[in-house]
Amino acid sequence: MRVAVFLGSSMGRAEKYATAARALGRCLAEAGAGVVYGGGRVGLMGVLADAALAAGGEVIGVIPAAMMTAEVAHHGITRLEVVDSMHARKARMAELADGFAALPGGLGTLEELFEVLTWRQLGLHVKPAVLLDVGDFWAGLLSFLDAQVAEGFVRAANRAALRRVTDPADVLAALRAG
Repeated sequence: MRVAVFLGSSMGRAEKYATAARALGRCLAEAGAGVVYGGGRVGLMGVLADAALAAGGEVIGVIPAAMMTAEVAHHGITRLEVVDSMHARKARMAELADGFAALPGGLGTLEELFEVLTWRQLGLHVKPAVLLDVGDFWAGLLSFLDAQVAEGFVRAANRAALRRVTDPADVLAALRAG
């Protein structure tokens, strides 16, 4: 199994985010699950990759060529795939992954998460998705999604496809549960 992980290219303001990224990388590797991520060496992305590697895991990065020149690519991972665009990056990450996990991050993290959720809604895949909710980081987003259901813009089944866990050790079980 491989898990595509969406998370920040920055560290955020609290150490708890790096702690969660480190723990998730270790948990996935120890369970024999590969990590697919954006290919960066910076921020939470780098923390996740380094932790998975240190625990003996497979780490595949997918990075647009434009980011290679910005010197943010992680060259110490199992495999680094260079693609033409952000669109190609998301498609390739989804192709390589059996499920998706999102940790705290910014606009890119949200965009990646919502793209795979939309693809699932459209029937383009049936892969599970989970939020690792570190310190209620995702509480506002989950409330917003619940409001979208209440207002008739999102079907309850599509909202239910996004699960929430608070412990990195629970991510894999939540993904396997579908």
